[in-house]
This record gives sequence, structure tokens and C-alpha cells, in this order.
Amino acid sequence: MKKRSPDRTRLGAPSGRATRFELVRPEARAVFLTGTFNDWHPTAFPLIAADDGKWVKELTLPPGRYEYLFVVDGVWVEDPAAAASSPNPHGGENSVVCRARKSISSALGLKL
Repeated sequence: MKKRSPDRTRLGAPSGRATRFELVRPEARAVFLTGTFNDWHPTAFPLIAADDGKWVKELTLPPGRYEYLFVVDGVWVEDPAAAASSPNPHGGENSVVCRARKSISSALGLKL
């Protein structure tokens, strides 16, 4: 698995209980999110167009490791801001997001 610089982790970072996915593509007409969390169905999770050309989707995912890609106007695209990626069988890279279990101290409300 290829690691990326830590300053590029904003996409797929947890936002409360949900995981937020964002892609900046002002020219796009339709953007979808696909990955291991939806059996790679290319149109199951449409992103919503937001300000400044951003496309946004929030998903509540159970703890685990997920590979994903965006589908932009029918073209499968890696997340340029993903924290990590993994080779796929088609010669490209899948973006990777990991959802951690709550730590025991966090679950108990303890501050360490």
C-alpha cells in the first residue's frame, strides 16, 4: 500500500460518525462514489454538488478498511487527497480510507 503525505488526509476523514468524501471537479456534470462498501456499484452513491466546484458525500461506515474510487462523468478516478492507495487489478490505484474502532478511553469518555 502506498502512503501519502499527511497533509492530504482531509478527504475520507471522519466527520462525527460519518465519513466525508469530497472531490473538487467544477467541470463535472455527475460524480458518484463507489468501492468495497457498495460492491463497486458505480452509481449507487451520488455526490452532491456544493460550492466552488466541490462534490460531497457522507457515509456512515462501520470500522474497517475500504477501497474506493470516484466516478466522474463515467470515468473512474482516484481520490487525489486520499491518505493511502492500493493497486487494483486493472493497473491503476484504488483510494483507501480506514475507519477505526473507538478506543476504550474514548468510549468511556476518558481524557488521557
